[in-house]
Amino acid sequence: MPIIFRFAALCIAAIVIAFGVKILAATPDATPSIAFEPYEFVANNGERIDAERGRFMVSENRNAADARDIEIQFVRFKSTSESPGNPIVYLAGGPGGSGVDTARGRRFPLFMAMREFGDVIAYDQRGTGFSNAVPPCVSSYHTPLSEPLVQATERALMHKAADECTVFWQEKGVDLAGYNTVQNALDLDDMRRALGVEKVDIWGISYGSHLALAAVKIMPDHIGKLVLAAIEGLDATVKYPARTEAYFKRLQAAINVDTETAAAYPDFVAQMNRVHAQVEKTPLHATITDKDGNEQSMAIGKMELQFVTSFFIADPARASNLPGIYAMAEFGSADRIAPLIYKFMRAEPITFTGMAEAMDIMSGISPTRAAAVKAQAKTASLGDLLNYPMPHLVGALGLDDLGEAFRTPVKTDIPALFLTGTLDGRTYPKGAREAISGFRNGTQVTVVNGGHNVFMQDPQISAIILSYMRGEAVPTKVTLPLPDFPH
Repeated sequence: MPIIFRFAALCIAAIVIAFGVKILAATPDATPSIAFEPYEFVANNGERIDAERGRFMVSENRNAADARDIEIQFVRFKSTSESPGNPIVYLAGGPGGSGVDTARGRRFPLFMAMREFGDVIAYDQRGTGFSNAVPPCVSSYHTPLSEPLVQATERALMHKAADECTVFWQEKGVDLAGYNTVQNALDLDDMRRALGVEKVDIWGISYGSHLALAAVKIMPDHIGKLVLAAIEGLDATVKYPARTEAYFKRLQAAINVDTETAAAYPDFVAQMNRVHAQVEKTPLHATITDKDGNEQSMAIGKMELQFVTSFFIADPARASNLPGIYAMAEFGSADRIAPLIYKFMRAEPITFTGMAEAMDIMSGISPTRAAAVKAQAKTASLGDLLNYPMPHLVGALGLDDLGEAFRTPVKTDIPALFLTGTLDGRTYPKGAREAISGFRNGTQVTVVNGGHNVFMQDPQISAIILSYMRGEAVPTKVTLPLPDFPH
């Protein structure tokens, strides 16, 4: 089953105080140099624009004196303004997402519109996209298709696979300990200094917001403003199962808006839990075409359905399919989702990308939160699988937690716009309020019916972001249309 899912002395002192972590100081004048080259950027819709591809070198692990250097890359779109403001750096989610790849997709128009305010940088974080120097590790561990996934078994296999991959990366010369959010944020400040600018603005989503919050601690005097969505706090790598249950109540309220849909699915959570119990006792079987073109029977149990649900609840358009999927499963059919389960969970042995797992493991989870997650998971519909493989990989890959100081909330006067969707099934409104409570100049917009990927869900969102960047007043609440729920 694949899992895809050198500074001046004063700067160093501030980082140690803020995070309680040791960072080796380099000479005060060790500012990286950026090499630029012309780059024709081609969006997925076929549009082309002249841009620049930049690259600079950083230490893979600033805590290791003998660390290798790695290259960080980005694409810069020059501002359309005659008097541009701060460069705007886009931070992708994941962890593991590519900012450059994001710019090619549905958010391309927003990238272009943001040029009104300054140069826009589609940034590939260390270990992603153009900045990836970590080969994926395909382990030797695999669950047979004839058996459904079982959490205790999968967790044991995952840790065996992690041990195998630790050796793999060591042999490849990769120092995975460098792939944490503090080092990631230090790269951002290295880029800022190399660009020769006093401040950058940061625009990000999901893990990108997590990274942005860390950057506020590391470079507080060098951030102009923030625009963040799907907020993931520094102690929120693992979400509370109880908040996922609260999300399902909001989803049911959305189902109930249409009387026919409400009649078809009067209690989705009850239906979901009923089906989980059913397939745990008697797994479903579906015929799939494997990667070699052969037809095989694949067993589907509770864990597979929980994974599918975790994937679908990110956005309301996807979540609208879940009641129908569970209705079919209750009648013994998983044909609709079997190809998805096979492709993303069963086709390959346990595979680690490196960066994604390392970032999450080292951001970690506080003991208090871990205890609450464990207790809540016992009765939650998805258990503790929403953020799989966290917290299950805690302690794996030989990586240390960044510690409690890292996870303390941010307190700052930096102006910020926060967008929070009520139907975001990955990051939740209450968690967002906790993460941004220390922003004294923050503006939170509640996006009713908004999902995790809220930026391009509706033109109203782009309009709010652009108004905020212009210094105009923005609403604190906006309502988006609901998707149709098939029935």
